[in-house]
Amino acid sequence: MPLIHAFEFLVNNAAAKLPSVVVVVGNDSTLRSWTIYRLMKDADVTVMDGEILRWIDLNGELSTASLFSAGERQTVVVRAGDVVVKDFRAELEQYFSNPSDASRLVLEVESLPSNTRLYKAAEKDHLIVQCSPPQVTHGRETAPDTPKIRKFLVTHIAPQHQTKLSDGAANALIEMVGDNIGLLDSEIAKLAVHLEVGGTITEALVRDVVAGWIGKTMWDVNDAVAGGNAAEALRHIDRLISGGQATLALLPQLAWALRRLGMATAVVDEWEAMGRSAKPQDGLKASGFKGRPEDFTKAEKQMKQLGRDRARSLMPWLLETDLKLKSSHSAAPRDRWAVEELICRLAKR
Repeated sequence: MPLIHAFEFLVNNAAAKLPSVVVVVGNDSTLRSWTIYRLMKDADVTVMDGEILRWIDLNGELSTASLFSAGERQTVVVRAGDVVVKDFRAELEQYFSNPSDASRLVLEVESLPSNTRLYKAAEKDHLIVQCSPPQVTHGRETAPDTPKIRKFLVTHIAPQHQTKLSDGAANALIEMVGDNIGLLDSEIAKLAVHLEVGGTITEALVRDVVAGWIGKTMWDVNDAVAGGNAAEALRHIDRLISGGQATLALLPQLAWALRRLGMATAVVDEWEAMGRSAKPQDGLKASGFKGRPEDFTKAEKQMKQLGRDRARSLMPWLLETDLKLKSSHSAAPRDRWAVEELICRLAKR
């Protein structure tokens, strides 16, 4: 079995018989960690940091037999191994072709292209554990393989938390949280607290608890940003991102609230240019703002807090932030900086 997905590896206890080299590859850090933990179980283990590793040190460790398990191989785990692959590719290729009998190498990397000689050697003679969420292809587009992820959540992750998970609840979790296994595991752990041991997590519970705290927090963010309370807004943003929310997914929710204020300001400017007298509340009504009287009062205060110049800049700033998140600031941590910059621009003076 030269190539196996982490789901199968973890569920079927595939660590029983292992070759001399195991490459743990993928963009899901939780799946990589779980796989490595399974590989380290009941073994004499040495863990090495790939970012500061020298080949002479790794080669020496691989040539050293276990000091505590007679007849058993030592397991040498190289974490963050992408730097090792970059700096010592030739040495690794040679080692893959003639590995040591003394130790087993477990190499963790985020990516290893399938067209490289190193990947082909690992696939031919050793074992690759794929630790990215499974995907399905529709034409040129790819999407999470929901049935496979759902099955893994129901049969493997939920029992770890002494709970059951309905198919509908699993689908709802994937819909709201995404395909990051660590985040899904965290949400199932939170939901299990709401039930007796062995209880079943239902779709209704998922939509009430998971969607509830996300929605509430975004309302808090919107109010804090428009009200100029940057410190409070940044605290909520940190909570959302730490909880696994994608920064790119937060901007539309934030823009929805700010765009209304920008449109209302544009209406006021237009009316004044025509010689008509206009108040912020007039602009809100004309731009389609709907709500209770207290909602209008709060929005009017927010417009006054922003001031005319910054309110006029809301639409360009939102567009600028959106373009950054889709190009120059598409990856962490720059994506977070783009949103934080927008929030600080609107801070109370």
